[in-house]
Amino acid sequence: MSKEKEIIAKRVAQELQEGDVINLGIGLPTLVSNYVPNDMDVLLQSENGMILMGPAPAPDQIDRNIANAGAKPATILPGGAFFDSALSFSIIRGGHVDVTVLGALQIDETGSLASHIVPGQMAAGMGGAMDLIAGSKKVIIATTHTVKDGVPKILKRCTLPLTAVNRVNKIITELAVMEVHPHGLVLTELAEGVTADYVQERTEAKLHLADTIKTMQVKDA
Repeated sequence: MSKEKEIIAKRVAQELQEGDVINLGIGLPTLVSNYVPNDMDVLLQSENGMILMGPAPAPDQIDRNIANAGAKPATILPGGAFFDSALSFSIIRGGHVDVTVLGALQIDETGSLASHIVPGQMAAGMGGAMDLIAGSKKVIIATTHTVKDGVPKILKRCTLPLTAVNRVNKIITELAVMEVHPHGLVLTELAEGVTADYVQERTEAKLHLADTIKTMQVKDA
């Protein structure tokens, strides 16, 4: 795991609230399960049919019958349950998910998201992302701030095919935390040692500064 992804996952875990039903998308978002505070009871739901998902198992504790939606080894906590896709998506489409955490290819200042395909490249498909974004009360994007060559992911308008329109509430990267408001993106937190100008240089969308900008706090569970 890269240091950037670890920072993002730890910061996302601080968004969780006692009793929340939370869905973690494939990729980076699944790392959040490793940093849920030990004294907090939340229900992590995996769209392939599991609730009360736990952290990733140690290498010598892997059960090949238990996997998350990204087909990676997972654990299930006492009291958890397995079920079929029909029930899983009834939970999602029925509005029972409090928070969805997803990765992104692009996000824009209107809260629109492109997360499932780059034209011309092979893709497995939309998966459950469209249902999760439409059915969840809050949508958090957990993503590195730029792609590997430094090209911004946070844009004025997405250029890739959209997964959802105007549904993202918050964006968390290794550099900053941004909230989506009707007038655009508001920068509310900065990583330690990072300036607002540095983040703006790596962001195509215009960033509005909150009255008080906090330092991002990242810590283990």
